[in-house]
Amino acid sequence: MNTPSHTTDLQRLIAHTLRWGVTVACCIALCGGVLYLVRHGAEPMPDYRHFCYDSAATQHTEYTTLAGIWHGICAFTARSWIQLGVLVLLLTPLLRVLISLIGFLRERDWLYAAITAFVLSVIVLNSIGGC
Repeated sequence: MNTPSHTTDLQRLIAHTLRWGVTVACCIALCGGVLYLVRHGAEPMPDYRHFCYDSAATQHTEYTTLAGIWHGICAFTARSWIQLGVLVLLLTPLLRVLISLIGFLRERDWLYAAITAFVLSVIVLNSIGGC
């Protein structure tokens, strides 16, 4: 059954995972933001009062796919580093659910393990399917 120290250790692991995930994501995004300002800080501000849709810009997948983000990170493009920070931030709660599932399985708490597995499957399927 649950021992208080095992439950406390699991809660502490989850707390550290969330804390470190957010910290790492913020550091990565901050580095990308600094890199962006160094490279583009002196450019004139765009005129946001008049929006012009650029259909050619939607054809580029350099910031919307994992392969595109990876190539951008290797090329040190600021937007890819910012996107990586966002991805790490989005993956942090997913890792929390995965750690919770492993903890519930180790405790043999089948009800909570089933609920957590369902939540994890919904998150993964929605991420893959994009629905």
